[in-house]
Amino acid sequence: MRNLFAWASVCVTGGAFGAFANSVFLWMAGAYGWTAALGVTLAPEWTRPWLYQRLVWGGLWGLAFMPRFMPNSIFWRGLLVSLGPTLVQLLIVFPNQLDKGYLGLDLGNLTPLVVVLANAVWGWAAAVWILMADEDRHMYSRRLR
Repeated sequence: MRNLFAWASVCVTGGAFGAFANSVFLWMAGAYGWTAALGVTLAPEWTRPWLYQRLVWGGLWGLAFMPRFMPNSIFWRGLLVSLGPTLVQLLIVFPNQLDKGYLGLDLGNLTPLVVVLANAVWGWAAAVWILMADEDRHMYSRRLR
């Protein structure tokens, strides 16, 4: 994409799509007892306010995909970009805003693992969206690594 605004739009939309995928994953993990099986008390309810804020933040984090790095690897690119929201969640949101302890450990010892996995889902879904929407993707390899 040669137009900066068009590329930013693709990245924001990809981030919002990734946030939707992340939200579905996290809700399912809680609803089906996957997080409880890991000893993590993280089971969000599917509500509009919960989903809305996640879509907005996901879209904003999608801007981290604007620099074209590792364009031939959806897996690694999505995982690397997902480290940003993961670190914010674990080091700022859980301890300071939600008062759930450092790394969210008050929710369970494996909370950091759940957060890393859920945000990886965000990164991978966003990377796939961005790859599919990129008009210049023929310039890059489309292999999944």
